[in-house]
Amino acid sequence: MKRSFASLKPQEALYVAILIEERNAELYHQFAEMFVEFCDSESLEIANVFREMAAEEKDHSSKLQSLYMERCGTASCVLTEEDLVELIEVPRLEQVDFFPAPDRNKVCARDRALQVALNAERGAQKFYASLVEKTQPGPLRQLYRELAEMEDDHVASIEKRISARPTTNAGGK
Repeated sequence: MKRSFASLKPQEALYVAILIEERNAELYHQFAEMFVEFCDSESLEIANVFREMAAEEKDHSSKLQSLYMERCGTASCVLTEEDLVELIEVPRLEQVDFFPAPDRNKVCARDRALQVALNAERGAQKFYASLVEKTQPGPLRQLYRELAEMEDDHVASIEKRISARPTTNAGGK
């Protein structure tokens, strides 16, 4: 029987958060490989962004693994993401994001790739923040607060990367 993320114990929630970061690292790696196949400069720029995002998600996973070891030691957890009702922080590629009509293509390739990550991180940020509000004070609420703050940092980091370079036409780099 599938469970809601909100029904998890702190150890389980932290464990699933690790799985989510690892899954996203793999998804970003797959996205990068897909865009490399196109071999044009814009696609290679998108692939590089996705490679960077994969590395960041691996780093997030490592931080959460350290937190898990600190709080739970070597205690095992058999829960998987498939055991949950919700899908949390899933980066999604939409065809319109990467292959828009020429007259709508005003955002550079790098920023379009970063927007995929930003949408996923914002979704996770809202999800964890809503759990903080719904959960009674205690260890689980504190964990949700920490996860929400981590997502706040992820969102801010991606927003900073997007604003670091003015957007241009994809063809006019």
